[in-house]
Amino acid sequence: MTDKRAVDIRGMAPLLEVYDMAASLHFYCNLLGFEIVMTAGPEPDYHWVWLSSAGTEIMLNTMYEPGERPPSPEVARAKHHGDTTLYFGCANVDEAVTYMRGKGVTIDALHTTSYGMRQLHLTDPDGYRLCFQWPTADEMFAVWQQRYGRDFRNG
Repeated sequence: MTDKRAVDIRGMAPLLEVYDMAASLHFYCNLLGFEIVMTAGPEPDYHWVWLSSAGTEIMLNTMYEPGERPPSPEVARAKHHGDTTLYFGCANVDEAVTYMRGKGVTIDALHTTSYGMRQLHLTDPDGYRLCFQWPTADEMFAVWQQRYGRDFRNG
């Protein structure tokens, strides 16, 4: 086996189809702290946006072409969004819960897993599930340190 990777992956930015770009930008930028890296389409009617926060990247794309968006989301287009969960490293899970609740965001679940992760689950405006998590157990801290190259006990 060789050390050279066959596919030289350097990151990932999932593309999420959204019904209302303004609502999604409010959620991801104003509530979660993402910043806009690049956009397509005239401001404020972007049809594609690339977002970034601390090395985590997401792209948002409108479900419909300009002028073709129905008055409400079509169930068939979004019915599987809940089957998708994005996991984020979040060093202050419990503080994030207080913050989110204070902003009116519904928390779907808050718990510590049997494998040592403190997790906050919620749903974005388009039904995608989001999990903000951080290690709580020494074994999980060790795995994160091995994978990411530093001790994560203090955020």
